[in-house]
Amino acid sequence: MPVNTLDEQLVKYLADAHSIEEQALAQLRDAPKIAGDPQLERIFAAHLTETERHERLMRERLEAHGAEPSRFKKTVMAAGGKGFAAFAAAQPDTPGKLVTHAYSYEALEEGSYEMLMRVAERAGDTGTVEAARSICGEEQAMKARLAGAFDIAAAASLRDLAPGDITAQLTKYLADAHAIEEQATALLKGGLKVVDDPELKRLFDEHLSETKHHTERVEQRLEALEGKPSKLKDLALKMGGLNWGGFFSAHPDTPGKLVCFAYAFEHLEIGGYEMLERVAQRAGDEATVAMAQEILADERAAAERLSGAFTHGAELALQEQGVA
Repeated sequence: MPVNTLDEQLVKYLADAHSIEEQALAQLRDAPKIAGDPQLERIFAAHLTETERHERLMRERLEAHGAEPSRFKKTVMAAGGKGFAAFAAAQPDTPGKLVTHAYSYEALEEGSYEMLMRVAERAGDTGTVEAARSICGEEQAMKARLAGAFDIAAAASLRDLAPGDITAQLTKYLADAHAIEEQATALLKGGLKVVDDPELKRLFDEHLSETKHHTERVEQRLEALEGKPSKLKDLALKMGGLNWGGFFSAHPDTPGKLVCFAYAFEHLEIGGYEMLERVAQRAGDEATVAMAQEILADERAAAERLSGAFTHGAELALQEQGVA
């Protein structure tokens, strides 16, 4: 077990928070241009101003500890933000993909600041606690604004479709949902392998059982519509889940990172099923609407359980680093 001081761990969490803000900035600078709706454009533009402040606050807190942002993390995260924006712009339903992924990213930021707050409290760094609490509140507010924009995003994604195309689009959304469940399965299995803690193992194991059920339900609806899962999407997202497992096993504070990423991924699933529900309503497919609502309840409950594990995850992460 490595032995680190609490201040060293705090600086690492600050550097992570700063790099996440760098990626957020890269996304938000492009998001208004591809939002596809004036109200969505205003939501993203307003949060860009907030995010510029968040980046500055994290940089100042690093400087207060005699540290500076990680150039490597900054470059990687900024490139990732640009890549996400390019991915969203290339999709036929850009507004829906953009809002769904942004909603998940806000949850990632929220979880990261929840962890940072706990580490800063342990270190007695009131300046960082106050900054993290302020930023976390704004990330939660942005997440709520995006949740309130799913109707707008769905309408913007579907407005150019001919009436006869809606069922084909619904099938694509179901294939997307299946691919996301495949990634969730890979992530949860990976988490069970790398975390040696009964409480977290129980959380992941419970949701793995739910996820298998969700996959079966989505497959049933695809079959009913004479569709089938996309092997390419399933493989790509499943490999992404396996790669995340490798990231966690190599990271020195695996429990904290795993809880944060799992929390964010739950919100990716929530956003995906919010969009699927609206497309199914437009198509008049009540069976798919009911399925989406049932799975949404499970995903929200899983996200709530994970949010309740932030403190435990932070404590485990510090213990792994030898911080008493």
